[in-house]
Amino acid sequence: MAKRSAGSLDRTITVERYQVVGTNDFNEDILDWAGFITVRAARRDVSDGEKFAAGQTGSSLRSRFVIRASTKSKTISPVDRLSYDGGIWNIEGVKEGDQGDMRGRFIEITAVRSTD
Repeated sequence: MAKRSAGSLDRTITVERYQVVGTNDFNEDILDWAGFITVRAARRDVSDGEKFAAGQTGSSLRSRFVIRASTKSKTISPVDRLSYDGGIWNIEGVKEGDQGDMRGRFIEITAVRSTD
């Protein structure tokens, strides 16, 4: 992915986490997806060649989102999910960005959304 700057983070995504959102009448935890962090991101769709090499088939959209690294964003993992562009995206992988002198300042999230 090309070198990032604040100007290229032109999308807004919400990372959701399955967490306690309240309690019921019996004081039992109620678990549900809830917003964990909302951040600016850059998005790049994965090419068909990359999908083919990974053995992926079916009707889906796979993208890479790059966000600024922070204490919270460094805890994002594949058990979380993204809410973006009116859809839910399942996180497949998370890694530290490796953009030369920007190393450690960005997180790269690979996510997939079904288009069926």
